[in-house]
Amino acid sequence: MRRRLRARAVPAATALLLVGALAGCAAVQETVDDFPRMPGPVRTDFVPSEAPLAQSGTGNLSPDGFDAVERLAVRIRNVGCSSLSTGSGFAIDATTLITNKHVVADSADLQVQTYDGRDVAVTAASTATLADLAVVRTAEDLPSYPELAGSDPVPGDAVTVVGYPQGGALTLTTGQVIGSTTDPLHENLGEVLVTDAAVEPGSSGSAVLDADGHVVGVVYAKNASGQSFIVPVSTVRTLLADEASFTPASQCSP
Repeated sequence: MRRRLRARAVPAATALLLVGALAGCAAVQETVDDFPRMPGPVRTDFVPSEAPLAQSGTGNLSPDGFDAVERLAVRIRNVGCSSLSTGSGFAIDATTLITNKHVVADSADLQVQTYDGRDVAVTAASTATLADLAVVRTAEDLPSYPELAGSDPVPGDAVTVVGYPQGGALTLTTGQVIGSTTDPLHENLGEVLVTDAAVEPGSSGSAVLDADGHVVGVVYAKNASGQSFIVPVSTVRTLLADEASFTPASQCSP
């Protein structure tokens, strides 16, 4: 089950998650009574897809009324040699962001914007070779950052996803962990979490939070049934602890 908690207008733009994969989400997962549905057979017909780049509005940059959960989210704009796309990300310390590898790959320039519309310069970006994860370093301090949870959530646990679906407003959606499966995109990674929380193109790299506001995973994909795939926090911690897990992000060739 899921429901949208809140949507506030914030400058927008969006990027890819697979539809039928990295994770452009449109379908709503059915539920029976109030019990979460376990994931069905893993789909393998994933295809890349980019969401349309939405235009920024005006008069919507005030930080008033945003809570700590919303303040941790950032929009990451990937200016390529012949394309422009954006995804979501979140801070883990004052100058470090986590997002997806596919959000930052093949860029000519990366631009970070905070929840209140402030642009923050990027100093470096690196991507994991094993998982769809990336680390982005910033020149200035970020507004807010959460703690990483000490353990992964289990089936039935409630989760909240915070990001910028469809290039629209900064949005929080809720759902439940409904199981785990072998990563359909990176088999060597091992198990990833499956949830029924709704994600859309532009949700790539969104933080997945538990009831205490701690990060329990990172959105990176979804399937055609509307189930979203989450890199669990245990994997995030393991990779962050090993500098050799990350290499400089690829750049595009004109």
